[in-house]
Amino acid sequence: MEGTSPVQSSKNEYSNLSLRLLDVSDIDDFMVWATDEKVARFCTWEPYTNKEDGLNFIKNTVLPHPWFRAICLDNRPIGAISVTSNSGNDRCRGELGYVLASKYWGKEIVTRAVKMVANTIFEEWPHLERLEALVDVENVGSQKVLEKAGFQREGVLRKYFVQKGKSRDMVMFSLLSIDPRPQI
Repeated sequence: MEGTSPVQSSKNEYSNLSLRLLDVSDIDDFMVWATDEKVARFCTWEPYTNKEDGLNFIKNTVLPHPWFRAICLDNRPIGAISVTSNSGNDRCRGELGYVLASKYWGKEIVTRAVKMVANTIFEEWPHLERLEALVDVENVGSQKVLEKAGFQREGVLRKYFVQKGKSRDMVMFSLLSIDPRPQI
């Protein structure tokens, strides 16, 4: 994926779904999901309370990130998806993360976005052999997203991650570069 060229979905009901760079001009759309307590429940961050913090996040985290995209309907951001590559001996692994405005939950939009990423990331980043995602054991919806997108559930990592002051059990999912690509 080139940074400025959107990836389009081909299925009719998702023909208006695309992935593109998130920019400071998207702040109002970003704030829709970033201020939502339901969305932030399984995220590392608390709901945003002002645009300035949102703008700082976009400027300082999103823009310099090597692979961070807005999930868009009709080119309007309704969520975000990212792949973060590890370094050194762990360079073969990348971590997938995503977030979606709660209004769009249950419509298979994130599943479609994950499939779009899975179909291109191994070509974009040839050093990547494994795309993985960690999901809170209580986040059943996100687990279903990954399973529908062709990821393998590998197991539960007990007390693996401290989130909002509490140790959490996390489910590890992966998709390998040699695995079949999911159908979009």
